[in-house]
Amino acid sequence: MDLMEYQAKELFAKHGVATTLGVVVETAEEARAAAEQIGGVTVVKAQVKAGGRGKAGGVKLAKTPDEAFQHATDILALTIKDLPVNRVLVTPATPPVEEYYFSFLLDRSNRSYLCIASVEGGVEIEEVAKTNPDAVKQIPVSPATGVDVAKAEAIVDEAGFPAELRDQAIEMVQRLWAVFVEEDATLVEVNPLARLEGDKLEALDGKVSLDENAEFRHEDHAAFEIREEADPLESKAKDKGLNYVKLDGQVGIIGNGAGLVMSTLDVVAYAGERHGGVTPANFLDIGGGANAQVMADGLDVILGDEQVKSVFVNVFGGITSCDEVASGIKGALEILGDAATKPLVVRLDGNNVDRGRAILDELDHPLVTQVDTMDGAADKAAELANG
Repeated sequence: MDLMEYQAKELFAKHGVATTLGVVVETAEEARAAAEQIGGVTVVKAQVKAGGRGKAGGVKLAKTPDEAFQHATDILALTIKDLPVNRVLVTPATPPVEEYYFSFLLDRSNRSYLCIASVEGGVEIEEVAKTNPDAVKQIPVSPATGVDVAKAEAIVDEAGFPAELRDQAIEMVQRLWAVFVEEDATLVEVNPLARLEGDKLEALDGKVSLDENAEFRHEDHAAFEIREEADPLESKAKDKGLNYVKLDGQVGIIGNGAGLVMSTLDVVAYAGERHGGVTPANFLDIGGGANAQVMADGLDVILGDEQVKSVFVNVFGGITSCDEVASGIKGALEILGDAATKPLVVRLDGNNVDRGRAILDELDHPLVTQVDTMDGAADKAAELANG
């Protein structure tokens, strides 16, 4: 789950990271009131899960509450990287003397953690990385030892933080590490990490990505989800406990196991090149021990996607029994009744495959086509999606 800036700052504050929370509002009138409450010069910032907000006109300086009202009016009318702006953050204006960049992230390729830091960074860190890559330090962090005082000192020294900020930076690094570990994050980023007047170090902006696999340890994280802005199909799938991601194609995909589903996406995309360029409509992994109810729930979600023109159910029975999958398909079609109008291509193999195929044969539903091979089923699904 990616957090918006104001949500990231809430986690920063929870762990003692120096930051300014500001006031989150959804109307221009509320922005004016927030600016009056804060006093002085303020900054009005679009709250969307996207970078480049400043360049898109989503960050404005307001010298008066009336200016805050006007800026909020303009910003709330924006769409930034296809994301509508529904709220803004009003904060005191704190012009940085210098801007730095700092992050912890999950380094999947090396099965480790990585710290990226630059004292020549800030909002233009991408440009710095291109023109002066040596200024962007990449410092591995061992999962076994993490970031203790000695490691924090090493990070600060390698990044080259000014001597007068060293102690603050060491403390900041440790607190950001606490956010990263204790909140089960895959990314904690501060950009810019600012040196303010009086040599005060503060996180002016923040980005945090939380590992949804760790949700069971963090009931409070549910408060970060803005349900009314989430994709309704993804929300529905999440409520049913399904591992689902919506894509932009026309062939709905259901499989058991992430590796098989990813392979299915590739095979469908390849087959789609021969049938009008159709592509996968989703990623849906029903898992290794899915039963009939899980199968029915998955079909219910996918068939509710208006973009979907056909569905490819690709199951290799191991822990998952093919007859359970077939029963789920049968049950889902019975539940949906006349609402089910999209063709299903089913490829079953493995555990109890004969029984599973027999169930579908007995069903003899006009929407269901069985194909023995993965390539053949993908081709048929793409053909049906192309109408």
